[in-house]
Amino acid sequence: MAKRDYYDVLGVSKGASADEIKKAYRGKAKELHPDRNSDNPNAEAQFKEVNEAYEILKDAEKKAAYDRFGHAAFEGGMGGGRPGGGYGQQGDFASAFSDVFDDLFGDFMGQRRGGGQRASRGSDLRYNLRISLEDAYNGLQKTINVPTAVSCGTCEGTGAEGGAEPATCPTCSGMGKVRAQQGFFTVERTCPTCSGAGQIVKNPCNNCGGAGRVQKERALSVNIPKGVETGSRIRLSGEGEAGLRGGPSGDLYIFIEVTPHQLFSREGEHLFCQVPVSVATAALGGDIEVPTIDGGRSRVKVPAGAQTGKQMRLRGKGMPLLRSTATGDMYIELAVETPVNLTARQKELLREFEELSEENNPQSSGFFRKVKTFWDGMKS
Repeated sequence: MAKRDYYDVLGVSKGASADEIKKAYRGKAKELHPDRNSDNPNAEAQFKEVNEAYEILKDAEKKAAYDRFGHAAFEGGMGGGRPGGGYGQQGDFASAFSDVFDDLFGDFMGQRRGGGQRASRGSDLRYNLRISLEDAYNGLQKTINVPTAVSCGTCEGTGAEGGAEPATCPTCSGMGKVRAQQGFFTVERTCPTCSGAGQIVKNPCNNCGGAGRVQKERALSVNIPKGVETGSRIRLSGEGEAGLRGGPSGDLYIFIEVTPHQLFSREGEHLFCQVPVSVATAALGGDIEVPTIDGGRSRVKVPAGAQTGKQMRLRGKGMPLLRSTATGDMYIELAVETPVNLTARQKELLREFEELSEENNPQSSGFFRKVKTFWDGMKS
């Protein structure tokens, strides 16, 4: 079967520029890649045909020979191919496959091949900070000590003695990676000499050992805004770990944990305070004094006949909303307290009160009426 014209394979004209040929090749390679065409049995053959055409047309000398002699330029040994075999050397196809792999996946991996990382960004750091509920209410300025890696002052972060610039790695020529032929494929690995950096330090700094950074504890002043709660996160840009060999620093993330309070519980911007009241106060009503998170006091009127769980709201006495001028509310929840350690006289008075208060306990009366009806129904 006669070979197709290479220009037709790529879908370009004979006068197409190098950029047009490369653009057409990328489109065809992505379209016909076997991994994307598992249901097309001809995809692999078409994919190889596209790579074969591009391998010739991307090279100016091979392209000129093809334009003059056609496929015959690469048959019978004219172009360095196998006798009678035309194009199809393993090394050439592996190189083409590597190129299309770069085009398909290089951008996805974050960078093109062919360049080592001369300097890498430092890691982000996390610092857990515990504060009180009062601090969350008022906000505060706090100094924290963060153990981290900072840029070496002796070599100014270069890792080389005297601040000299690192030299290009002789093994990978600054690429950070080396290639080795393994049968049909070209395998790319991280350079063992520079560990992928693309550079080596000939005279490492005595202070940092060539890393360009040293471990140190830093004191940082942190502004904790009003209204933070457990799980709130504060980001300090550039205050994380220093980059390797002069790379940019990472960020510091401060995670807030508000410790439990002995009087108040919190739900978002609202506060809850459970206040015990005596049986007499709950029955007769009266005024009680309750604390507020700002350190003040508020008087609350207890209605006569109040039951355990009764809630009363104090507007604006809760927590401030983060980055807002609004404030939540505070809820007082009553807990009617049963007296203990009664004297003989108190017991006598309570028994007398019990005999006189049959009609004063509507919930009890209603409950036991339902119980009686339930039992009667079971009997029938």
